[in-house]
Amino acid sequence: MTAVQTQAVLEHIEATLDDARERWFSFLRIPSVSAQPEHAANCGAAATWVRDQLASMGFDAALHETPGHPIVLGHHPGPGGHAPHLLFYGHYDVQPAEPLELWTSPPFDPAMSQGPHSPRVVARGAVDDKGQVMMWLEALRAWHAVQGTLPVRVTALIEGEEEVSSPNLEPFLTAHRDALRADVAVISDTGMWDIDTPAITTRLRGIAYVQVVVHAARRDLHSGLFGGSALNPIGLLTRILADLVDPKGCVQLPGFYDGVADVPAALAAEWAALEFDEAAFLGGIGLAEPAGERGRSALERLWARPTADVNGIWGGYQGPGSKTVIAAEAGAKVSFRLVPGQDPAAVVEAFRAFVNARLPSDARAVIDVFGTAPGIEVASDSRFIQAARDVLADEYGRPAVLIGSGGSIPVVESMRRLLGVDSLLMGFGLDDDQVHSPNEKFEWRCFHKGLRSHARLLGKLAG
Repeated sequence: MTAVQTQAVLEHIEATLDDARERWFSFLRIPSVSAQPEHAANCGAAATWVRDQLASMGFDAALHETPGHPIVLGHHPGPGGHAPHLLFYGHYDVQPAEPLELWTSPPFDPAMSQGPHSPRVVARGAVDDKGQVMMWLEALRAWHAVQGTLPVRVTALIEGEEEVSSPNLEPFLTAHRDALRADVAVISDTGMWDIDTPAITTRLRGIAYVQVVVHAARRDLHSGLFGGSALNPIGLLTRILADLVDPKGCVQLPGFYDGVADVPAALAAEWAALEFDEAAFLGGIGLAEPAGERGRSALERLWARPTADVNGIWGGYQGPGSKTVIAAEAGAKVSFRLVPGQDPAAVVEAFRAFVNARLPSDARAVIDVFGTAPGIEVASDSRFIQAARDVLADEYGRPAVLIGSGGSIPVVESMRRLLGVDSLLMGFGLDDDQVHSPNEKFEWRCFHKGLRSHARLLGKLAG
C-alpha cells in the first residue's frame, strides 16, 4: 500500500474516533467473566458481538462452540494475490471484578476519568484484553471503510477462556490447523515501556500452576483436647511452603534451574540502557524493598529468571470471632513463572516430590495441576518485527524498544508448536493499568495511538 492510502486510513480514524469509542464501550459493558458460571450467557453474548463486528467488515465469521465458552473465527481474503496472511489473536473474556467495593465506578459501566497522562477508560477488560482487541478491530474497520477491502489477508481468532488457562484452545487449534496457518500471529496483550515509548515483547515467561491440599485427621479437632498430640495441617503446609524459597530468593526444588541460561551480555547491556527505576516501580504499589534472587538486576529478575509464588492459602476457621480448632486439611495455590529452557512438567514433578518428602506418615497431599506452559523467546530479527519497529517509530517519533515480559501468554507457544506460526507481540498497556485488579484502566492515548499503529502496520506489511 502507498503512503497516501495509509494516510487516508489514518484520517478516517481521526474522523470516526467517537464511533470507535462507543463500540469499545459497548464491548466493555458485556460482563464476560469466564471463571464464573453465572456469566456463561454473557460470554456467549460477547462472542456474538465480536462475530457481528467481523461480519460487518466483510469477514466470513462464525461462532464455534466448545465444552466451555465459544471461540470466534473469521476470515477475510484481503486484496488477493500474494498479500501476507496475518492471524490476529485476542480474547473477549475478563477477570472477575471482585472486590466490587474497591471500584470507583461500576466495573461494567465504562467511565472516562482524567489521569496524569491523559484521559483514561476505567472498566473491567479495559486493557486486558477488550481494549487491545478493539485497537486492531478498529484498524481493520478503517481500512475496510476507506479501501473497500483489507490490504492483507486476515484471520481473526478471539477466544473466551484465556483468563481460565484456555482449556479448549489447543484442541481448536489442532482441529482448524489448516485454516489458521499464517505468516505471523499479531497479538496485542502486552505493554509499552512507558507512555511515550513503544515496545515489542520478545520474551515471555511460562507457567506451572498447581494446587496442594494437605490432609491429616478425619475431621476438625478441638485444639484444647488434641493440641500437642494431633498433627496440624496448617502448620505443616506453611513450613513446606516456607522451605520453597531460601533467604536469597532461590527456589529450592531440585533441578529447578536446569536449562536456565544467563542473559547474553549484549542483551543485558540493552536492558541496562533502559535505566529501569525499580524504586519507582515498587513505590507505585506501596513497597520499597526489592525481593527475588539476590545478585540479579531488576529486569533480569522480572523477565529472565524463574520464580515461585504462593497465590492463595486457606485452612481452618476464618469467620468472625474465635473458634479453637485444628483443621483436618489446609491448602494453597502455587505458581511457578518459568523461562525458556525449563520443562514445566519436570517442575510440577519436582514440586510433588518436594512436598511428599516433607510429609509425616499421618499426612497425605493431593496436588492438582491447573495449567502449564513453557517460557518462549521470539526471534527479534524477523521482517514482521522490523516492520512493527518502523511503524511504531513513525507513530511515536522514537524507536520501539525490545523488552521481555514477566507474564505468560501460552497461546504464543501453542501457535508455534501446533501451527508453526511465530508471533508479533505489539501491545500498548502500561504497568499502572491495574490489570486483574479493581479500577482496571486503559489510557485513551494508548488506545488511540495503538489503533493508529495497527493501521500503519497493515499498510506497511501490504507494501
